[in-house]
Amino acid sequence: MVATAEPSSDASQGGDAVSGATAPVAVIGVGNMGGAMAQNLLAQGWRVQVCDIVPERMRALQPLGAVACAQPAMAAKGACAVVVCVVDAAQTQDVLFGAGGVAEVLHSGQAVMLCPTIGPPDTESLAGRLAQRGVDTIDAPMSGGPARAKDGSMSLMVACPEAVFARHERLIRAISCNVFRISARVGDGARTKLVNNLLAGINLAGAAETLALAQRMGLDPGRTLDVIERSSGQSWIGSDRLRRAIAGEATPRAHMTLLEKDTRLAVEAARQLGFAGALGPLARDLFAQASAAGLAANDDSALFDWWLGRNPPVEPQGSPS
Repeated sequence: MVATAEPSSDASQGGDAVSGATAPVAVIGVGNMGGAMAQNLLAQGWRVQVCDIVPERMRALQPLGAVACAQPAMAAKGACAVVVCVVDAAQTQDVLFGAGGVAEVLHSGQAVMLCPTIGPPDTESLAGRLAQRGVDTIDAPMSGGPARAKDGSMSLMVACPEAVFARHERLIRAISCNVFRISARVGDGARTKLVNNLLAGINLAGAAETLALAQRMGLDPGRTLDVIERSSGQSWIGSDRLRRAIAGEATPRAHMTLLEKDTRLAVEAARQLGFAGALGPLARDLFAQASAAGLAANDDSALFDWWLGRNPPVEPQGSPS
């Protein structure tokens, strides 16, 4: 059982753990991305209160100085801002407004930073409910993977009013040195993330398919990827995922279900606008098929092996006599 502590009651703004004069930050959901983000903040001297449904994740952060909290509301108590790093809209709704959710303790002047990839209507709805309590919303989806979250170099797509951004800019820039100021309209961060992740899904689907084809052609996949990385076929996600797939590194860092969800949300957003894309629905369907084939909990790099499984080698025909 994880030992939990009573969070700080210091409600001043900002975050400077060295002087002890300012409020801590709450991070709700400390899995691959949230945990790496918490490590980054702790390394910079911020006080961090964490909550996660998996006790081991909180336990891993306690030696670094994190305060483990049994409920989201406990983590949010006294925090200058609550950073939500869960998986989807349903989990976000639960940690904000469910039993023991942060809304039980939030008050005017505090802010909630929404980092998951969720649909723009969900972002806007959640922000509206928080605004009724006088709580600001920072729409700030993230991208780049755990390593970049840990060193603060991931992309952060921020949409919120200027005054809110100014009030929490120090925290935002502590989380990431690659902050993209999208607009003042909450929901535009979510829209930008969906566009980005749809292209990521398309790129990964194409990279996995073509490298599987290269292997079927008798080419060395690693050497082929060397060529692609220095040529017109290069993509960041293709290199990142397929290097792991070729090496047999199967530890899940981004589950297949995440791109399944993200491509589905992006295609749905396009459909609502009357935008009929061609490649997006194909990528969505591929990730859904791979998940249904038993790879839902696997790293999304497993799409390479899924393509190989769909295209087993053909036994060469014997020479005619």
